[in-house]
Amino acid sequence: MASAFGSRTLSKDDVNYRMHFRTINEQQVEDITIDFFYKPHTITLLTCTVLSLMYFAFTRDDGNPDNNLWVGLILVISFFLVISVLAFPNGPFTRPHPAIWRIVFGLSVLYFLFLVFIIFLNWEQVKSLMFWLDPNLRYAKREADVMEYAVNCHVITWERILSHFDIFAFSHFWGWGMKALLIRSYGLCWTISITWELTELFFMHLLPNFAECWWDQVILDILLCNGGGIWLGMTVCRFLEMRTYHWASIKDIHSTTGKIKRAALQFTPASWTYVRWLDPKSSLQRVTGVYLFMIIWQLTELNTFFLKHIFVFPACHALSWCRILFIGIITAPTVRQYYAYLTDTQCKRVGTQCWVFGAIAFLEALACVKFGQDLFSKTQVLYVFLWLVCLVSSCGFSSLEDVNSVSPALSRALHGCNCLRLSLNSCFGL
Repeated sequence: MASAFGSRTLSKDDVNYRMHFRTINEQQVEDITIDFFYKPHTITLLTCTVLSLMYFAFTRDDGNPDNNLWVGLILVISFFLVISVLAFPNGPFTRPHPAIWRIVFGLSVLYFLFLVFIIFLNWEQVKSLMFWLDPNLRYAKREADVMEYAVNCHVITWERILSHFDIFAFSHFWGWGMKALLIRSYGLCWTISITWELTELFFMHLLPNFAECWWDQVILDILLCNGGGIWLGMTVCRFLEMRTYHWASIKDIHSTTGKIKRAALQFTPASWTYVRWLDPKSSLQRVTGVYLFMIIWQLTELNTFFLKHIFVFPACHALSWCRILFIGIITAPTVRQYYAYLTDTQCKRVGTQCWVFGAIAFLEALACVKFGQDLFSKTQVLYVFLWLVCLVSSCGFSSLEDVNSVSPALSRALHGCNCLRLSLNSCFGL
């Protein structure tokens, strides 16, 4: 009688759905590698964890309160990541090892919890925490307070153009190469690239460092840095698509050179999936999903600039570039899970990493709004509305998948950017 009320027989569709979702959220590793690295060693890990905790607890000098806090915090994070390896799902990737992606997911959960904690502090507590992390932040200044932007845009010289090819230009190029590897679509990459420049225009009244000369935005950013990075990333994608993936176990390879080559190839993808975000038969839900993807992508980029402006730390600080690297790493499984959710009719919910990434993006924005109320009180609602309209109207370009279709679309988009720049010239003063 109890079993009749306490359990329910799963239908064949429910079983297939759960198994299909598990393959997306937690990829299984084929038995083609060294067995030692893919067998559970829970007792060994528990023993090492307890012994290391005993060592740090009884052998170190605990006379320094700040050092105690640092060591305690580091060990809490380390042991949480150990639990992540044991308990969290693999995610959509298995290379170079599923444990790495479990750790990445564990770090994203920690960052999510940290943002929840920050939101319930006041401004003075947040500043005290930042100064405890790095006392030099007491003397940090906003870039907008010490630099001028979009000055003498009519003066165009080779010396001035070459001066813009700095580490930030290389970061744009390399960053878009990585983004192209993740998105794998010329149309969507170009759409996000162009709409980001429009985003800078619409949010220029809040962030002065978004002010750029037209030739800096159109030629250096869109065409050279972003365009070159997109081309490089998509070229690598095409190369990986044409490869034949047939993996042999390293224990079946007898030559030393072959074993070394196989070990190095462990850091390459196990397979490659052809990606098509939109097609003529896309459903309304799929198109809406692409809209949401673009908005969250732009929101994540905006958070980068709002965070360092509101909490006052320079772009070269560890808080800035560590966050950028971390967001870039967790974006990889997030995009893969979100694409599966949009295009796979059997996938009814997003993966766990995708859910946590979305929560992180909105919590970062919430923290910016809470602690930057003076800044956001200057928001001009019309510009935000026009920004959303531009994102929605430009989504049609993201369905362009082949390079031959990109050129006319890019020409129309650039023409639209130029017209928009001219129409807003009187407002922004460029």
